[in-house]
Amino acid sequence: MIHYKTPEEIEYIRKSSLLVSETLATLVEFIKPGQTTKKIDEIAEAFINDHQAKPAFKGYRGFPATLCISVNEEVVHGIPSDRIIQEGDILSVDCGVKKDGYFGDSAFTFPVGEVSAEAKKLLRVTLNALYLGIEKAVVGNRIGDISYAIQEHTQFKHNYGVVRDLIGHGVGKNLHEEPDVPNYGKRGKGLVLKEGLTIAIEPMINLGTHEVKVLDDKWTIVTRDGRPSAHFEHTIAVGKGMPQILSDHNLIFEAIKKSDYISDF
Repeated sequence: MIHYKTPEEIEYIRKSSLLVSETLATLVEFIKPGQTTKKIDEIAEAFINDHQAKPAFKGYRGFPATLCISVNEEVVHGIPSDRIIQEGDILSVDCGVKKDGYFGDSAFTFPVGEVSAEAKKLLRVTLNALYLGIEKAVVGNRIGDISYAIQEHTQFKHNYGVVRDLIGHGVGKNLHEEPDVPNYGKRGKGLVLKEGLTIAIEPMINLGTHEVKVLDDKWTIVTRDGRPSAHFEHTIAVGKGMPQILSDHNLIFEAIKKSDYISDF
């Protein structure tokens, strides 16, 4: 069942989504060589708790942490640990919160120090694909229009691997709601988009094959060929003529401008 949201509910989702963006922006100064992913997770949890909200991921289906931190060939669902961040890593940080009964969900992939040119291009193309998908999230379009826009830019134009096993989703009073939002598909197919639909659009794009596998920890998903993967995500509301982006990457980019370690891409 799809839950269409009232304007008031969308504002609650916006508040949660903005808190996610603020959390990610706060983490920028700590994402640097020599730092552990576990420490970043601890900082995020404290920040969320200090803002009278709860981490959405911690305990969700048994997940043990506040953040999903996925490094290089890790696509999503990486568990924070004593792993030390290295110069040249790309670091996907996925965060969700629950505040006042509503969820927000967003992700950003950070290049740490000097990363390879092909990794920078992967990040840039994946981020652009996110916004191309969002542009299609308007009343009267279909889910397939979002999906095709992402696939066309990443796979058909740049020959990257579009992950099939993981997809975007509805967001609201639950972290994951209907409908599914794949990053591949056909224009004009799928659910007709209506006002009040709130969804997380999140392209997960691999430098090589689209194929992935799950590690022994039962959570971390990696590319099957070991090549890097990028992941960006916004929570949005379908609108008439123009979607509403409820999370805010501008907060993250402003923090990056002040960072000595996160490089531009």
